Amino acid sequence: MEEEAEEEEDEELGHAETYAEYMPMKLRIGLRHPDPVVETSSLSSVNPPNVWYRMSIPEETIDRGWLSALQLEAITYASQQHETFLPNGDRASYLIGDGAGVGKGRTIAGIIYENYLLGRKRSLWFSVSNDLKYDAERDLKDIGAKNIPVYSLNKVRGCPVGKGVIFATYSSLIGESQSGGKYKTRFKQLLHWCGQVFDGVIVYDECHKAKNVCPIGSSKPTKTGLAVLELQNKLPKARVVYASATGASEPRNMAYMSRLGIWGEGTPFREFSNFIQAVERRGVGAMEIVAMDMKLRGMYIARQLSFTGVTFKIEQVPLTTHYIKMYNKSVHLWVAAREKFQAAANLMDAEQRMKKSMWGQFWSAHQRFFKYLCIASKVRRVVQLAREEVKNGKCVVIGLQSTGEARTLEALEEGGGELNDFVSTAKGVLQSLVEKHFPAPDREKLFSLLAEQKGKKRKAKVEVDDSCMTSQDAVEDAQQMKRDLLDQLDKLAQDLPPNTLDELIDELGGPDNVAEMTGRKGRVVSNDDGSISYESRSELDVPVEILNLTEKQRFMDGEKNIAIISEAASSGISLQADRRVKNQRRRVHMTLELPWSADRAIQQFGRTHRSNQVTAPEYVFLISELAGEQRFASIVAKRLESLGALTHGDRRATETRDLSRFNFDNKYGRNALEIVMKSIVNLDFPLVNPPSNFEGDFYKGMSRTVRFFPLFFPDYNNIGKFLNRILGMAVQEQNALFQYFSDTLAAVIQNAKKNGRYDMGILDLGSGDEKVKKMEAKKFLTPGYSTSGHVELYTVSVERGMSWEDATHAWAEQSGPDDGFYVQVLKDQPDVSFSTELFLVYRPNTGKQLKLEAYADIKKKCKKVLSDDAKQHWMDQYQSSAEICSHAYWRGNCKKVSVGLQCEVGLRCRTYYVLCGSVLSVWTKVEGVLASVSGTNIKMQIVRLRTEDGQRIVGLIIPINCVSPLTNILSSSDQSQQLAVQQQQKWQQLHPQSLSHMHNMGSPPSLT
Repeated sequence: MEEEAEEEEDEELGHAETYAEYMPMKLRIGLRHPDPVVETSSLSSVNPPNVWYRMSIPEETIDRGWLSALQLEAITYASQQHETFLPNGDRASYLIGDGAGVGKGRTIAGIIYENYLLGRKRSLWFSVSNDLKYDAERDLKDIGAKNIPVYSLNKVRGCPVGKGVIFATYSSLIGESQSGGKYKTRFKQLLHWCGQVFDGVIVYDECHKAKNVCPIGSSKPTKTGLAVLELQNKLPKARVVYASATGASEPRNMAYMSRLGIWGEGTPFREFSNFIQAVERRGVGAMEIVAMDMKLRGMYIARQLSFTGVTFKIEQVPLTTHYIKMYNKSVHLWVAAREKFQAAANLMDAEQRMKKSMWGQFWSAHQRFFKYLCIASKVRRVVQLAREEVKNGKCVVIGLQSTGEARTLEALEEGGGELNDFVSTAKGVLQSLVEKHFPAPDREKLFSLLAEQKGKKRKAKVEVDDSCMTSQDAVEDAQQMKRDLLDQLDKLAQDLPPNTLDELIDELGGPDNVAEMTGRKGRVVSNDDGSISYESRSELDVPVEILNLTEKQRFMDGEKNIAIISEAASSGISLQADRRVKNQRRRVHMTLELPWSADRAIQQFGRTHRSNQVTAPEYVFLISELAGEQRFASIVAKRLESLGALTHGDRRATETRDLSRFNFDNKYGRNALEIVMKSIVNLDFPLVNPPSNFEGDFYKGMSRTVRFFPLFFPDYNNIGKFLNRILGMAVQEQNALFQYFSDTLAAVIQNAKKNGRYDMGILDLGSGDEKVKKMEAKKFLTPGYSTSGHVELYTVSVERGMSWEDATHAWAEQSGPDDGFYVQVLKDQPDVSFSTELFLVYRPNTGKQLKLEAYADIKKKCKKVLSDDAKQHWMDQYQSSAEICSHAYWRGNCKKVSVGLQCEVGLRCRTYYVLCGSVLSVWTKVEGVLASVSGTNIKMQIVRLRTEDGQRIVGLIIPINCVSPLTNILSSSDQSQQLAVQQQQKWQQLHPQSLSHMHNMGSPPSLT
């Protein structure tokens, strides 16, 4: 089939599998891991360095499979990396990015054991919860290191403990000693225990908890993050290991990984901030380069349990009429609340700072209130699904983020310890906002304040209806408003949903049937006589500290078939269908509320999908039909997208692949939102038509509603704010506005693709029908702190397209009445209604098309012809497309070519220049060339190629106009590097005895 000149080039994006089967490449010891493990294809195309380190772990541990081949590989590379030093003299660290369930715990235990055997008998192990201390002990015992004691930092008084592991939480790192004593802070206590020249292991497990060292905007770095950095600075020779399935959900969160040696002395980036700017400016492609480079240098490893057998389902929950009514009433109440807050603040003549704090509290409560309503809409469906699954012989894990305990305790206090109904968390949020932050001071307090003014008669004069009011009247009015608001809330309260967690447990058969693993201390239950009461979660023989572990055991033993886990329990608890436990039913993991951040999402999903399981879990995401609810899916999708990129070197790799369509928080989303908001208030032309199912005038209706949220302007392209605020719109309106936004976003992306400005992630070539040939390869040495790295510049030719012979073979295999050759006609055909059947299209110049086309669209532009009539047209276009672009072929000229540029639209043979290898070490050089020739915003495009002879190449596409300047720069760098290497080798020949000394001075060991 032939096509017009404007044909769109849909690049082959990620059609190769995202993951590749993983096996250790350079290490041949140990037994296979019990479950299949994968690595992203982009990481798997990079080889780690050679192994020269000899392990001391006893053979029994290896032969019995207490540590699998995968875990031994990580231990070896970590130990090897610990033998090298950064240019500033600090010991290099290692990052384990293995996904949940690959067995990070045993790997860490193995690293500690290895060092213990070599005489380094003190180690620090940081994690997120004290419960995980038991897991640490179990892991050490499992690998045969039962003689290494583990002490919990919060139980250590003074510094009496000797050898072994001190297990501590991140929060205890900033803790202060209660008893006074010798060491005021835990930090000093730890430093004293380690001693001045500590060279043992420090493990930062679940290290994403130490993020936020690098402040964003006005936020300050967290104390924990700073303490993590400080500990590394104080102990420069310590062997640091960072471990986390989520590594760094955004490159900003890598700030505390100062020992990786990616930034700092002797690297292209002086400070962490330079690294961040470079990576964030160049898009996600840059983050993929970082992950690959780290593996190449032997400082990073990231594997994941294979997701074969895991099913994902997104369950859209329809809304009932009763629910919509209740939701719309809540919207009206918040509109009234906002007006009253505004009026009272004016009456009280509130100062700017107070107003700012009040509105901050207001909008944060607004968001929480509607979030609880969103979750409530799904409870009935979850209960229904959970009962069905248990009946079908499976067991259910329900993931929540918050328990709403604070609101329950407030209500309990109000009722004097008595409750007559389940507490509504949503009601509590608004009530607490009005009671604590409504700008109406207490009269007694006010008068005592006025009395203190010692006769300074300060009367707040406020113009209201031309009459003058004293401050006393203003206070009266404001107080009346506050009372009215609370009365309105009481009326609405009977319709508001109860606390989700209590309602779920009650509906699913009460605490006897449901294992609750949360951080709360008590719950509200309904008794046999129908009354409601609050009870503590603790049991006679089970202390509160190990309550979650006891509940976990009941679930794993099959005493309870439903578990509900919250944020507090989601780190480190294993709930998979383990071969070693009694309850081996298949797990169905339902997510009622998506976590606020992807780190947490991954933590929760990793609870039920782990090593050594009988069956893989099913994941069910419940998302209600409320447009605003997409808000939470959007945040997580954004995080997961970049998490997949950084943590695993490939954006599409993170678990929730299905959620990427909910990711709006990117530059295309912001651009679309700007167009939406401007078109609603008539500042700009709309890009798409308004939703057809909206009753009434869409633009008028929306501009009225949008005026209510003044925060839409000037912040009109802030996606987070937009998605938060539309939660506060009536159901029909928010869905219509959201639909309009989605349509606009689709149009914006379409335009970006047409203009070649779309950031596409990894481009796959050679996985389909294209023929990829490596034409030329140039190798350049680059500076690197541990080993002299190198980059390679490949010239690759990619041929797509389809010859006449292949076309006739493909046609011979088809037998449908409409299959055959079609030739384009100049005028559109008359519009007759054709079937909506979709067809696969082949073209002579670009071969098999990615997008299926509707038969109606094909018939509009083309007419069917016999193969003999098509032959000449086909062969002409096939031959000319080797060198001539579509524009020139169809129109006789091309705008780009006429001004001396290159145009590749519709070309059959294309040439790519790909830079591979240790790209990070020459980053600034590449940046400089790209910026000077192509401007600073060109996105870094990563390409993944598989050549005809099976070689895999992953690297950065270098635009043709940058190739020659880049080659010149790399050549000069290469020459100076070769000289440095020769000098080093000469020096080593003259001073063979000083090799061991060089080890400690920061030079690499001899790898020969």
